[in-house]
Amino acid sequence: MSEKLQKVLARVGLGSRRYMEEVIAAGRVSVNGQVAQVGERIEPGDELRIDGRKVQFQIEDEIRRRVLIYYKPEGEICSRNDPESRPTVFDHLPPIANDRWVMVGRLDINSTGLLLFTNDGELANRLMHPSNEIEREYAVRVMGEVTPQLKNNMMNGVVLDDGPAKFESFSEIGGEGINRWYQVVVKEGRNREVRRIFESQGLKVSRLLRTRYGTVILPRELRTGRWMELDKTEIDNLTKAVELKPRQGTGLFGMAKRRTERMQDKPMAARRGGFLRQQRRDSEGDDFQSQNHHGNNHQQQERRGFQPTMNQYGQNRSENRSENRFDNRNDRSDSRNERSENRFNKARSAGNGGNSYNKDRNDNRGNTFNSNRSDNRYGQQNRNNRVEGRYNPNERLETGDRQEREQPEKKKPFVVNKGFKKF
Repeated sequence: MSEKLQKVLARVGLGSRRYMEEVIAAGRVSVNGQVAQVGERIEPGDELRIDGRKVQFQIEDEIRRRVLIYYKPEGEICSRNDPESRPTVFDHLPPIANDRWVMVGRLDINSTGLLLFTNDGELANRLMHPSNEIEREYAVRVMGEVTPQLKNNMMNGVVLDDGPAKFESFSEIGGEGINRWYQVVVKEGRNREVRRIFESQGLKVSRLLRTRYGTVILPRELRTGRWMELDKTEIDNLTKAVELKPRQGTGLFGMAKRRTERMQDKPMAARRGGFLRQQRRDSEGDDFQSQNHHGNNHQQQERRGFQPTMNQYGQNRSENRSENRFDNRNDRSDSRNERSENRFNKARSAGNGGNSYNKDRNDNRGNTFNSNRSDNRYGQQNRNNRVEGRYNPNERLETGDRQEREQPEKKKPFVVNKGFKKF
């Protein structure tokens, strides 16, 4: 049981197969201490190193075969990296350890629908190869009238730039006026093949949705931009169609299995993206709903059939929390009022029999507000008078006694040609 070296390195995720061939040709790869050659085959147990660093790998037959369904939305491109930084279909796929996802076929940026991804490169190549004649089914909305003659032309075959092409089946499935929906099937995956066949007859495709690829049908419960993993039976049906032997360990395990089962059991929740929320609601009951609603939503909850959760005293938990918040608010208000009253009493007692400063003050010394006024208005002398207790705001200080703040001398603007007169 062996496999080509560049294929193993590409599957590990170090780069494309062509790039790995360049790395091997540069002498950077060694197998069991010997410099490797392009096309060399390795077996389980061999020691593989790149630039002296050990690489963990598995032979393809030992890896669990996995296949994903992805519902591609408009605006995403079928590429791993885009120089224009546009969103790609690989952005939403789950991570896979020591392996990589291989896309089966492509859809242009304006098309939507079913895309298959697998970690088995041989399965992907066989599904895409025209010699296996794997059917691709599309729902197409066409602008314009499709006459019986045009339908026969597309069924019998038309000549495109890259050769003849035709529809294997053609049927009308709905629509009104000039915008009608049709279901078509092709057995090749050439670039924009369906659109170009319609354009050859003067018809424009306004919507294109892939609904089936081989034996895999786009599930109704799958939302756009979401993925779902196939189980063992569905994967075996795909491999049988391309004459591949089944692999041990194929199927759903762990989180992927639980996720797929939830989507199949509760399709409406799946379309709303409510897997985790529905699971919490089933396990926690009404406590989950009470935590996600405020206390003033009881009428809406009762109309929806929601029974509020009671505490050990038979009281509504939300109402109890509201009462506690109200009581705490009253306690805080009372404490604030008490502190304000204490401050008022202290100020009144200080006014009647206060300190020596208040006793020695004359009647014309002004109130506390005037004594605490800013020094910016009267200068340094006012500050000295206030310290000695002799400040009288009614006295008008002489101009000479004021100490004005030193102001920087304003620079005169520079005038060029002052004596110049404009004629």
